[in-house]
Amino acid sequence: MAVAVDIGIAEKERKKIADGLSHLLADTYTLYLKTHNYHWNVEGPMFQTLHTMFELQYTELALAVDLIAERIRALGHYAPGSYAQYAKLSSIKEVTGVPGAQDMIKDLVKGNEAVSKTARALFPVVDKSSDEPTADLLTQRMQIHEKTAWMLRSLLEKK
Repeated sequence: MAVAVDIGIAEKERKKIADGLSHLLADTYTLYLKTHNYHWNVEGPMFQTLHTMFELQYTELALAVDLIAERIRALGHYAPGSYAQYAKLSSIKEVTGVPGAQDMIKDLVKGNEAVSKTARALFPVVDKSSDEPTADLLTQRMQIHEKTAWMLRSLLEKK
C-alpha cells in the first residue's frame, strides 16, 4: 500500500508536474546520450576542444537526470527509465550516422534549446501549484541549457 504524499500540492497538480518533468527527463537523457556519442566520435581540427567540452556537458547532464528523476519521485510518481519511454516522451530526435563536428555543434545547440523550452513550458502549472522546489530545478536547468547553447553557438561564429 502506497503511503500518501501530503506536501501541500494536490495529487492532480503533482501528476501534471510529474508528467512535465518526465518530458524534461526524457529530453535531458536523450541529450546526454547524444552528447556522449558526439564526445566519442568527434573528429577534425577542433577535436580536443570539442572532445573536452562534450565530456563536461554529458557529465553535467548525467547528474541532471538524477535530480529530475528524484523530483518526480518526491512528487509521489514513478520516473520513466527506458529508451522506449524516452523515445515517446522526448522532443529531441535521434541522429543516425556520425555527423561532422560543425553539425554536431549545431545539433547540440538545438538540443539544449529544446530542453530549455521543455522546462519553460512547465512553469505555468508549477507556479499555479506554488511548487518552489520544481521551479528552482527548472530555473537551474534553463540557465545551464541556455548558457550551453550560447557557448556552442559561439563556436559556429565566422568572425
